[in-house]
Amino acid sequence: MEGILAIWQRDVIKFFRDRPRILGSFAMPFMFLILFGSGMSGAMSSMMGGASPDSPLADFDFVQFMFPGIIGLTVFTTAIFSSLSVVQDKEFGYMKEILVSPISRISIAIGKVLGGSTVAVIQGLMMLIFVPFIGVSISFLMIIKLIPVIFLVAFTLSSIGLLIASTLKTSQGFQMVVQVLIFPMLFLSGAMFPLNGMPAWMNVLVKINPLTYSVDMFKKVILEPATMAPALREAMGLNLTIFNQPITFAGELFAVAGVGVVFVVLATMKFSTMEA
Repeated sequence: MEGILAIWQRDVIKFFRDRPRILGSFAMPFMFLILFGSGMSGAMSSMMGGASPDSPLADFDFVQFMFPGIIGLTVFTTAIFSSLSVVQDKEFGYMKEILVSPISRISIAIGKVLGGSTVAVIQGLMMLIFVPFIGVSISFLMIIKLIPVIFLVAFTLSSIGLLIASTLKTSQGFQMVVQVLIFPMLFLSGAMFPLNGMPAWMNVLVKINPLTYSVDMFKKVILEPATMAPALREAMGLNLTIFNQPITFAGELFAVAGVGVVFVVLATMKFSTMEA
């Protein structure tokens, strides 16, 4: 436990000492949410037939729809890119010192995953600073529900990142692989646009994408679709189903947790055999 705590503490301290990183974490969410979201809000409302005041979709707000996806974007990128430090430690020789220490490699791997997950939770919660500007109502109870969900999603993505980092030797290679992997998964998760009217083959990719269930959990906590009109829920793509059966919040939790368990096992196994 001391080894796990030491690795976790190192990653968290590095985050708080890196002020440009903290400030920069707001740049992309701001661009998507304020510029892209506000600019596309009227067009999206018209496309969905919500331009008329009498339409049941008149309450559709694209910025509010995007907000859970923005939290997801922040958590996904922070969690998976947290493992970039593993590759950087290899390049600068620091990883060799860690691997020859008395700490077991499994403890090191778990500490890295927990450190990345903690930083992702902090950055995800920092996105709540945008709440007053977009009209989303957030209660203290919502935040309490959101924290474990963010941590679970971040834990899963950190495990995937560690597995990738354990197989690569350069930072450039890691960033290229992650970008090719994470951004298609992100845009197929419903974070930016409703998942309606997709081709059958793309719908299959959506259903096997773990980020789909992660974003949907964020939406269920923040947007509370159960309180919306059925037509609005349908237009916003909040009726996620599989085999024509609605997916419950508990089912999504188990799905994401299952993926997390698989990848943390694979990541620790690969990390245990990794060469510095």
